Amino acid sequence: MEKIQRQKKAPNGITWGMVSVILISMSIVLILTLIKIYLSNQIYYESKKVNKIYRQVEALKAEQKILQRNVEALKYKNRVTDTIFVIDNGEP
Repeated sequence: MEKIQRQKKAPNGITWGMVSVILISMSIVLILTLIKIYLSNQIYYESKKVNKIYRQVEALKAEQKILQRNVEALKYKNRVTDTIFVIDNGEP
């Protein structure tokens, strides 16, 4: 008789404990998902900043090469002009 009464007392369906476990689990999953989304967004925006700075560095390197070529051309022109000037001054 006791076994029959125990079986009748056992709750069928969803209990408050099960609901609380489900809600806690869903909260944990939601929090972890929000953290992942936040970190992904931060990584995206930081990579955009890094790419912008990288493009600026590459542009400055290209500009430096152009300026170095211009300096070399001016040095060459100066040497040639000085040589011609010395030759012209040497002739009476």
